[in-house]
Amino acid sequence: MSTITTEIIKELRDETGVSIMQCKKALEDSGGDVEKAKVILAKQSRAAAEKKADRNLGDGLIITRQKGDQVAILVLRCETDFVAKNDDFIKVANDLTDMALEIGIEKTKEAAQGMLDPLVQKIGENMALGELSILEGSPMGIYNHNGKNVAVVVMMGGTADLARDIAMHITAMKPRFLSKDEINEVDMENAKAVFEESVADKPDDMKAKILEGKLNTYFKDFTLLEQNFVKNPDKTIEQLLKDNDAGIALYEHVMI
Repeated sequence: MSTITTEIIKELRDETGVSIMQCKKALEDSGGDVEKAKVILAKQSRAAAEKKADRNLGDGLIITRQKGDQVAILVLRCETDFVAKNDDFIKVANDLTDMALEIGIEKTKEAAQGMLDPLVQKIGENMALGELSILEGSPMGIYNHNGKNVAVVVMMGGTADLARDIAMHITAMKPRFLSKDEINEVDMENAKAVFEESVADKPDDMKAKILEGKLNTYFKDFTLLEQNFVKNPDKTIEQLLKDNDAGIALYEHVMI
């Protein structure tokens, strides 16, 4: 059996992130073999994570990282705001985001659990990789509000500043559709079912027109191009884009 020194225990702790006592026990169980101790700790971390896997992930952190014309959006989920502010949790979220831009989404997803398991064991909360996407284009605007509410906008024409203003607007107004063309049949039928009740007592020859007006008003609030711009409510987003000879190629909005 190899001698288990304080230095070896500390090195193992620094590498794995688990507690001193867990590292010491793993080294004892492995006969002082550091590599075997790492395997033992990895198995323990996976087991600890599996026990907590059914806990609700009600909080987390959203990281955005831009590299050239690409931006990665990553959501790392946890149970509480306390852990979302933990330095180790934040570091893993940032490392995974950087990894996504370097090696791609699928390989990052494959690596994520192995990076999270020791943290779950150390902190004692369930954690999981949530949404992960990479958008590409230019000009691009990013608005990240406290790591909880993020929008990214890719423009056709315009400027990065305009794209960021619209991204900020999206985080505030939370549109569900870019334009009326994106309103699908299910959304329309669900809305009709609600508003048909409110016009049930109206004259038959007026019901259709009143219902149409209510639906238009309802969907206007959730359609980005028809919303009034938060920084200048006298203009809609569509008018703002026309004034700047620009359009929106795509956008993504993520919230925790």
